[in-house]
Amino acid sequence: MSRAVAIVGSGPSGCYLAQALLKAAHDLRVDLIDRLPVPYGLVRYGVAADHQGTKGVIRQFERVFERQGAGFVGNVTIGEDVSLDALREAYDAVVLAAGLSADRTLGIAGEDLQGVHRAGQLTRALYEHPDAAPLPELGSRVVIMGNGNVAIDILRLLAKTPEELAGSDLGAAPSDWLTRSGIEEIEIVGRSPASAAKFDPVMIKELAKLEGINIRVLGADRSDDPEAAKKLAALEAINGHGCGARRITFRFGLTPIELSGPDGHLKEARFLDGEGNTVILPCSAFITAIGFGAEVGLPRDLLIGEAVDREAGVLAPGLYATGWFRRGPQGTIPDNRADAQRLASHILADFEGAAALPEKPGRQAFPDWAGAVGYHGWKRIDAAEISNAPENRCRAKIASRDAMLALALQKEEVSQ
Repeated sequence: MSRAVAIVGSGPSGCYLAQALLKAAHDLRVDLIDRLPVPYGLVRYGVAADHQGTKGVIRQFERVFERQGAGFVGNVTIGEDVSLDALREAYDAVVLAAGLSADRTLGIAGEDLQGVHRAGQLTRALYEHPDAAPLPELGSRVVIMGNGNVAIDILRLLAKTPEELAGSDLGAAPSDWLTRSGIEEIEIVGRSPASAAKFDPVMIKELAKLEGINIRVLGADRSDDPEAAKKLAALEAINGHGCGARRITFRFGLTPIELSGPDGHLKEARFLDGEGNTVILPCSAFITAIGFGAEVGLPRDLLIGEAVDREAGVLAPGLYATGWFRRGPQGTIPDNRADAQRLASHILADFEGAAALPEKPGRQAFPDWAGAVGYHGWKRIDAAEISNAPENRCRAKIASRDAMLALALQKEEVSQ
């Protein structure tokens, strides 16, 4: 008996889950459903444009569709084109692997000022997400609030010269935006001490390769913990690096309390240090990189709160969750792989325990998905982007949803 599985989200968590399920049970019918016309989610629109090595995992995910037989159903939004209840009726298992993409807020005065930006909004614009807002003007003095890998990605891209972006997939418009940004100083601020920062030390060491900058690290503490010591050693190694014009300053142990400025425009950020002293940083832009929550659509908080077994990823009978959607905004792509593999074993065990239940129709229950993009439609988009890449880029992303759909649906078959 062939069971049907719908995976909502085609990013790393969804692709790893499909990979694990089909490796263990070749006869499964697995569909990865995404609201975008293109797959790979976080890898395409979240991994930094200059980290092409990390994006190389896409070659592994291609085999899920091309060799293992998973189906891609793009341009289908849960809650608009199909309800979650309808999916659960049509599939033996539905897995929510949609990640988290809504920016968290600080909850302080002044967050609505012009000049305050969210990391997710900014990176979506940089990486040419079809739903992104235009890139903002940042001015000469930028403060980045947060000390995780997303914050370091933003810092590195803002600090790079145009030549240092060669080989990336950063588009022409974002590249031009960075070139003319006029940034003179970037301050990156963490609430925690340096020893408890969330960044990977490798990300910090990468900054030592940049030209045109000078780096200083203020307020780093000490620790005997081996993992903390790696972070502190990485910071020590870059302290004093470079003699370029663009200044980068790391600060730790500062809690933001207010953003302020005249006439609705940001002028300065106020913090409290560990001793209760006020620290004021003048800034023309303030970028928050403090984590992510669920977008409107799927009721994540309700589903997680009522989960049968959250740790195992079981939300309800036949309904599961994996990746950031289950865990929250923590962990790397390899962590999502391990999470997906554990869940695959759980789903297959549940199928064995329900062997007498009748087979469900899966995608065949939705003949009206005429606007859905299949895997071959995505490959037309992919081929066009690669063939149109300029000399110093690996692809030229198509940023318009309409343009992607026009290309993808030229010869698309709904049964794909």
